[in-house]
Amino acid sequence: MISAHKEAHFCNHLNDLNMSKSDKSRKAPEAFYDPTLCPIRNVLEAITDKWSMLVITHLKFGEHRFSELKRALPDISQRMLTLTLRNLERDGLIHRKVTPTKPPRVDYRLSDLGISMLEPLYALSAWAAGHREEIEQSRRRFDRRSS
Repeated sequence: MISAHKEAHFCNHLNDLNMSKSDKSRKAPEAFYDPTLCPIRNVLEAITDKWSMLVITHLKFGEHRFSELKRALPDISQRMLTLTLRNLERDGLIHRKVTPTKPPRVDYRLSDLGISMLEPLYALSAWAAGHREEIEQSRRRFDRRSS
């Protein structure tokens, strides 16, 4: 558990993310990289991995069974989808409903907390779409230099 003082100290540095690109004289705060001092790092790590983001954005269309999610994300392994769904449920971003049939039916849907993530995910997706070509060009330049 981090102290309120350390958390406030770190949170003050969140504003530093908006600092001018030309302000290179400033150094990043140590707390920014220390997982024991960062109050949001473990949350961001849990929800910004590729699979979590894809599952959340797919569940925006409504409730889905495991097999439907697996079909929608064909390159995810069954094990990784299971782990991703468990972690999202643990974090309160999705609800899991088991219907006692043979075999049991399991459905997943976004919780209110998960729904609240959609707007920031849309913003990140829009940024990625708007900069995709620039990033791909940069990767090609880098790969040419590295080969």
